[in-house]
Amino acid sequence: MAAEIAPRIVVDPGVRFGKPVIKGTRIPVDLVIAKLAGGMKQEELAAEYEIGIEDIQAALSYAASVLATEEVRAAG
Repeated sequence: MAAEIAPRIVVDPGVRFGKPVIKGTRIPVDLVIAKLAGGMKQEELAAEYEIGIEDIQAALSYAASVLATEEVRAAG
C-alpha cells in the first residue's frame, strides 16, 4: 500500500523496492534528480517520462527537504 510522504511523492514496498516515486508512476525521485543534474530540461523530462512539471518540482522539493535534514560529519 502506497503512503504519501510528501506532496506528489509516495513510497510503496511493492514499487521500486520502496523507493520514493512520483505518485501514480514507477518513476523514482532519484531518477528525476539525476536526469536534471545531467542537463535534461524539465520539459524534456516531463515529455519523456509522461509526468508533469509539477511532479518534477515536487521531486526537487522532496529531495531538498531530505537533504536539509541530513547531517554529515567530517572524518579526521
